[in-house]
Amino acid sequence: MILIIDFGSQFNQLIARRLRECGVYCIIEPPTIPIERIQALSPLGIVLSGGPSSIYAANSPRVDKRLFDLGIPVLGICYGMQFMVDTLGGQVKASRKREYGFSELRIKQSDTLFKDVPDRSTVWMSHGDSISRLPEGFVTTADTENTPVAAAADYQKRFYGFQFHPEVVHTPKGKQMLRNFLFDVCGCKRNWTMKAFARQAVADIRQQVGDRKVILGLSGGVDSSVTALLIHQAIGHQLTCIFVDNGLLRLDEALKLKKTFKEHLKINIRFVNARTLFLKALAKVSDPEKKRKIIGKRFMEVFEAEARKIEGADFLAQGTLYPDVIESRSAFGGPTAVIKSHHNVGGLPKRMKLKLVEPLQYLFKDEVRKLGKQMGLDPELVWRQPFPGPGLAIRVIGEVSEKRLGILRQVDHVLIEEIKAAGYYRKLWQSFAVLLPIKSVGIMGDSRTYEHIVAIRAVTSKDAMTADWAKLPHDLLGRISNRIINEVRGVNRVVYDISSKPPSTIEWE
Repeated sequence: MILIIDFGSQFNQLIARRLRECGVYCIIEPPTIPIERIQALSPLGIVLSGGPSSIYAANSPRVDKRLFDLGIPVLGICYGMQFMVDTLGGQVKASRKREYGFSELRIKQSDTLFKDVPDRSTVWMSHGDSISRLPEGFVTTADTENTPVAAAADYQKRFYGFQFHPEVVHTPKGKQMLRNFLFDVCGCKRNWTMKAFARQAVADIRQQVGDRKVILGLSGGVDSSVTALLIHQAIGHQLTCIFVDNGLLRLDEALKLKKTFKEHLKINIRFVNARTLFLKALAKVSDPEKKRKIIGKRFMEVFEAEARKIEGADFLAQGTLYPDVIESRSAFGGPTAVIKSHHNVGGLPKRMKLKLVEPLQYLFKDEVRKLGKQMGLDPELVWRQPFPGPGLAIRVIGEVSEKRLGILRQVDHVLIEEIKAAGYYRKLWQSFAVLLPIKSVGIMGDSRTYEHIVAIRAVTSKDAMTADWAKLPHDLLGRISNRIINEVRGVNRVVYDISSKPPSTIEWE
């Protein structure tokens, strides 16, 4: 196992993903982690991430310096390297020339981490500070035109530092450098697989739950579906899934889910039809935040009422993922660094008095998909694009009504059908339609129309933290538009959203 100390880098999760892609398990912890915890984890190596701070600034993040006395190999990246240099007696100063973007790395000394890396290669820099003096025992192993110490090492203590970011795709040989650290320096083995994870997770669930019962709110998304399958494999009919049909789902979604889980996988599942309750509560509500709160409150009321009918339930299962855990925890151990809170991290009502089962809490989204595939989950569920908890309510901009939902369902059905037929569904992070609260003039059959406008949104992303609008072929967009206008009564105009995140969000509300 490799321990990653997070100093607030925007790439901290990317470091973890790269290491796991190499078949090595790793976890991310804040710099407030106690030295005793590090010793208990017994990592084969430690990676110190980058971060936005300057090492000489007041309140810059620091981890217990005793980690350098544990005899464990350490790789410092950007700020992580500067922290290591400063802590061990070197010096870091503000650079006369900042370095952001692509640079040519020039290897000065053959190095274990540079095995199978050309003497000249492209790297990605992002720093305003530079190392002016290395600690005793360190040597410079690479430089760039603007950075005299772009890489350094203390071979005796197995301490290494990169001023650049090896984890990003803009450093083409970065993954090879990380592999060299993992296998040649730390002595890791490639034993992190979804097959191994599933075996261990099933054993852990059985040990935690014993002969007691578990309930799970099933949404039909890949996270809750894989969670259900994993727990069902561990404890069988001790698991009861609750699916709440809130009337805000896609076309025939509840029927498809029922067929998959109840008929094919034989999972114990209860379907609750609460459409009328939700739509009544949302009547004449246009504010998106009010919509979310109403939907969340109503869902919990319905879920709790159904859960009370299950005698002897001691556990609540959730499909919490690792990014949820990381983002809901302060990067520096304090409240100011929290990126956002998540509804499924620490959001369990105290009155339910249930213990949590979160078997996916150390997995990334792509790993969950691999796990689902490994366990034989229907490919349509494994590759299902993310769908918001409030459902179509936040894709109907403005007031939510059965009529407007019906229009959006038909539009969404046409869109997804065309996206799949063109082979783009798995290439996109999300593709969906939004019903706008305005109408436009059109001409149909020589007659004037005044109908709804729909916006199409399609984005590419790795983890939804950033996203770019998808450059879909014009002929595909044309087919989508023609089919929607011809087949969906009430729509006479289709527009395409070409904004990225940031500054926009993926969802409109």
